Amino acid sequence: MLKLTKKADYGLIAMRHLAENSDLGACSSKDLADLYSIPQEALAKILQKLVKAKLLASQQGTNGGYVLARDPRLISALEVIRAIEGPLFITSCSSAKGDCSQSDRCTVREPLRKVNRTIEEVLSKLTVWELTESPEQSPVELVTLQQ
Repeated sequence: MLKLTKKADYGLIAMRHLAENSDLGACSSKDLADLYSIPQEALAKILQKLVKAKLLASQQGTNGGYVLARDPRLISALEVIRAIEGPLFITSCSSAKGDCSQSDRCTVREPLRKVNRTIEEVLSKLTVWELTESPEQSPVELVTLQQ
């Protein structure tokens, strides 16, 4: 089953919160962790990865914390996931290494790569801003309906 890791979930939750509440200024990792019952140490590491990827900016001082580094309409869910987890692969044979003992007789490698590319395409079109919209406006649902 294809499933995002908890780290990716937490990163997307934080990015969504910051997009929804950008008018309130910076938000600390502690406040985010408390709001969503996320382990603070884990969230702090995730937020630092997002800063390193230039998706978040860190502000020091009394009212310090994190803010989005760019317009949430220009940040894709795929960027967030990649910043936290690295490349997205649904199977080990989808990786650049391709170190699978079945590779010389595999009949599903290319179809699975196609699935991987399609998932990446959907995630690259889904923006952090769209994560703040109500479910009936979700682009993922629109993609599903159009197919």
